[in-house]
Amino acid sequence: MSSIKQIQNTLRLTYGIVPIVAGLDKFTNLLTNWADYLGSNKGLIPFDPLVFMKIVGVIEIIAGIAVLVRPLLGAYIVMAWLICIALQLLIGGNYLDVAVRDLVMAIGAYTLARLTKIEQTNSRPQ
Repeated sequence: MSSIKQIQNTLRLTYGIVPIVAGLDKFTNLLTNWADYLGSNKGLIPFDPLVFMKIVGVIEIIAGIAVLVRPLLGAYIVMAWLICIALQLLIGGNYLDVAVRDLVMAIGAYTLARLTKIEQTNSRPQ
């Protein structure tokens, strides 16, 4: 297995499993109280923040599965999702450390997409 393929597989598993775990945790709040991340935006949501976070959890689970099944598409979805989360946190002025972390993770997801594209291009018969 090539080094690029090994790196791609490591990133695929990371960006597939982590969103699934985070999404599942939206239903249990074992890692953190996810509704707290909404900050002052809680009043902008037309329903209970816990329900909103469960919807977010479902989206994250789907995004993680997409990375595992179709890494090129899934990586771009996760990248966009992480950027949206970071922007929401930056606009709210809360959890700026998490916003920076999510932007760095978005770069990792972009790297997975690019490596997947390179691997797909190189594996095509010429």
